[in-house]
Amino acid sequence: MTLWIVLAVVVLLVLWFVLSYNSLIRGKNKMEEAFSTMDVYLKKRFDLIPNLVECVKGYAKHESETLEKVIEARNTAGTKQSTEERMKNEAAISGALRNIFALAEGYPELKANENFLDLQGQLQRVEEDISNARKYYNAVVRQFNNLVMTIPTNIVASIFHFEKQPMFEVADETERENVQVKF
Repeated sequence: MTLWIVLAVVVLLVLWFVLSYNSLIRGKNKMEEAFSTMDVYLKKRFDLIPNLVECVKGYAKHESETLEKVIEARNTAGTKQSTEERMKNEAAISGALRNIFALAEGYPELKANENFLDLQGQLQRVEEDISNARKYYNAVVRQFNNLVMTIPTNIVASIFHFEKQPMFEVADETERENVQVKF
């Protein structure tokens, strides 16, 4: 009788261990899939930026500093980086794009240009997609982090070195401020 009880406890522990490990793996895979989805939208934005900059250059020749910052942010984001570095650089691109759109407010001819309006519309749709993908990614990361940090799955997580993952957040306080356009 005691042997059956011990055997039942061992089977339950093994079953719990396997279920915990599998839930961590599913969470990790879901998190990677969410980041990949967001990465598709980031790549789409990355590809639209040179077209937007070229369109703006013809109208705002003396605003080269703003345009250079956009290209610099784009080029930095295109390099191999950690997830945290990637998040920070993508926030820099968002800020640079906001500056371009704010810059366009000072050039009525540019605001009326069909190519610019089309590129602006495409980028706004991509930014909305990125925003939704970030929300989804953060929700998946929250679920994964809950698994990694709560009892009893944190025991299995620590054994197999599953670690808490960062959320995709606004990089710094300047991202929260309104864009100021000065001529």
